[in-house]
Amino acid sequence: MDIFNVLEMFGGLCLFLFGMSVMGDGLERRAGNSLRTLLSKITTNKFAGFLTGLGVTCIIQSSSATTVMVVGFVNSSLMTLKQAINVIIGANIGTTVTGWVLSLSGISGESFFIKMLQPTSFTPVLAVIGIIYYMFCKKQKKKDTGAILLGFATLMFGMEIMSGAFDGLRDNEAFQQLFIMFKNPLLGLLVGAVLTAIIQSSSAAVGILQAIVLGGSLVPIGAAIPIVMGTAIGTCVTAMLSCIGTKKEAKRAALAHLFFNVIGSGFWLIIYWIVDIIFSPAILDRPATIVDVAIINTVIKIASTVILFPFSAWLEKLVCKVIPDSETDDKKIQLDELLLATPPLALEQCHSVACDMAQYAFRALKNSLASLSDYSPETAKSILDDEDKSDRYEEALNSYLIKLSAKKMNEKDGEEATKLLRTVGDLERISDHAVNILEAVEELREKNLSLTDEALNDFSILSAAVTEILDLSYTSFSKNDLSAALSIEPLEEVIDNLKEQMRTRHILRMQQGNCNVEAGFAWSDLLTDIERTSDHCSNMGKSIIYTKHNRIHEKDAIKAAEKNSDEFMVKFKAYGEKYALAD
Repeated sequence: MDIFNVLEMFGGLCLFLFGMSVMGDGLERRAGNSLRTLLSKITTNKFAGFLTGLGVTCIIQSSSATTVMVVGFVNSSLMTLKQAINVIIGANIGTTVTGWVLSLSGISGESFFIKMLQPTSFTPVLAVIGIIYYMFCKKQKKKDTGAILLGFATLMFGMEIMSGAFDGLRDNEAFQQLFIMFKNPLLGLLVGAVLTAIIQSSSAAVGILQAIVLGGSLVPIGAAIPIVMGTAIGTCVTAMLSCIGTKKEAKRAALAHLFFNVIGSGFWLIIYWIVDIIFSPAILDRPATIVDVAIINTVIKIASTVILFPFSAWLEKLVCKVIPDSETDDKKIQLDELLLATPPLALEQCHSVACDMAQYAFRALKNSLASLSDYSPETAKSILDDEDKSDRYEEALNSYLIKLSAKKMNEKDGEEATKLLRTVGDLERISDHAVNILEAVEELREKNLSLTDEALNDFSILSAAVTEILDLSYTSFSKNDLSAALSIEPLEEVIDNLKEQMRTRHILRMQQGNCNVEAGFAWSDLLTDIERTSDHCSNMGKSIIYTKHNRIHEKDAIKAAEKNSDEFMVKFKAYGEKYALAD
């Protein structure tokens, strides 16, 4: 092997890695949105998650890419740790497809069909189709398809060049001794792990080994096995890097990927070592073929899955022990910028974060209502803290949604983004009203002003009605529940009526001298803030109704929400009776 062979080898390697990168990027662009949505949704059970990870990785040809997406979903609360582990296990098997595609280079025969299966025959055809799509088509999807075909053709040409560079090494004793040395399981494992960590792709690392084998190098099967085991460990580097700066659950997902591959490879490495020492099977000394490498890669991945998949729950507990929960843990605002490229997932993430915001805003309002009869400094602090959190959530969500709005979205996603922006504004105002109510309560306490028993009884009825409308608003928003949304407006009308009745009764009490003027001002402020809170709940309900996906149903829903409809009047009457003031 001379300097020109070395240059040829590195040139082929560069083309191989570049082709794989181009093909992978094209696949992600072509099907990325659909696959990301699939990953985040079709994980309802253990096997569904496993099959989803397997299928997605088969398509995009990269377990690292799948795992990185999963880590991002966990970080954005779109996927639980349990779901993520099952997807990651499936991804490890899906990545073996690349090795089988590359193994086509080892096919030989004289028939036309056999010859067409050889990469040297069909790769130029794919390259021609790819360049036509890439250069002459205007639609992005066709350009992406062209990039996929060109990437595949480039990696196959790169593999052929690498294989040609290794032709002269078949009889090189030093080179053969090098691979015989890799029969040492630990050394072979280390080489495979380091190579994969550098190029950040187990598929590419296995492909390089296949190219060496295809070039005529006498790599023993006993050396190929530990090297392939090492590639499974090395591929974890990408996921570990992707979890830097993420929240605890995302770090656990990346760690689960590492533990799965380390435990699986470690277990079978020990088995291989024992078999080699005790039995020394002759097959381990036989030179590996390109198909042998594909088989070894597949068998190791499947074998690791067989022994570890039943213990996925145990794996979850293990990573939770390594990265334990903290007593001071609090919900952090997690809005992944990477998901901006996929509007449906970005919107789902925003919805999840907005639900967290709603919990803080509604809790603040409920606590402020309770403070009139059960005030404490701790409750007051809790209200202020929740209002501060709501403000921070509003700022983060508005900023993120504005960035998202700059992206290309379909009409449905655009409506959802608008709904979220409006809802976030309503939630922030509700938290503000909670503080206003608290201030009115504190004013009454500081000035030692008291309310009549009648006023307190009326307020308890109003508070119960407001509590229910808050619960309905949260249910309608968090679950996109049309039934709950349709119940909000009738209850809001009842709250408006209650407010007017209570204002009138208060005026009568002042005229009768049962209530002083200063207490009256605070009472009026309380009623105003409560009534405006119900208005914001009404806005949230209307947003759900107006953005329902089923357009025919939506028209019926809007009609049912109208104040002169029979359904509205039935609910209005029921709520009026439920929250009627005592005579």
